[in-house]
Amino acid sequence: MSTYTATITWKSDSPETFTKNRYTRGHTWEFDGGVTVPASSSPHVIPRFSVEEAVDPEEALVASAASCHMLTFLYLAAKDGFNIASYTDNAVGEMAALEDGRQWLAKITLDPQIEWVGEPPSAEQLNDLHHRSHEQCYIANSIKSEMIVHGVSSPHVSKGSSHRR
Repeated sequence: MSTYTATITWKSDSPETFTKNRYTRGHTWEFDGGVTVPASSSPHVIPRFSVEEAVDPEEALVASAASCHMLTFLYLAAKDGFNIASYTDNAVGEMAALEDGRQWLAKITLDPQIEWVGEPPSAEQLNDLHHRSHEQCYIANSIKSEMIVHGVSSPHVSKGSSHRR
């Protein structure tokens, strides 16, 4: 099986105020291909000390789920003989509170806009492509967030490893 790595690095910008919870939440994510991404806590959560221009973990999870679904969808569409010119998804993640007050990313909504070359799939074939994409997506199989896919005749909804259509 494959393994995936990331190096997360944070350095204090104000050691004298750290214990007062007044420090930058800005840090970096470095990946094996050499890409370094500026990261931070969400400005929705910690507005004063977050770096708004950086990627926060919640955004990264939404992007990972949407990217995984897209890559699986593209693979399956090509395998089924459908040609795609472009795929754009304006994915949205929604936070919610658990009964004990802890926050979690409860729902991820995907809204793929697909430009087809030649004959597009029927509504039934499109539903099937999204369903199979969701079932085969590594990220969707790894999280408990509800995932909804718009843009099909009946939105595909699943939660964790149970998949409903």
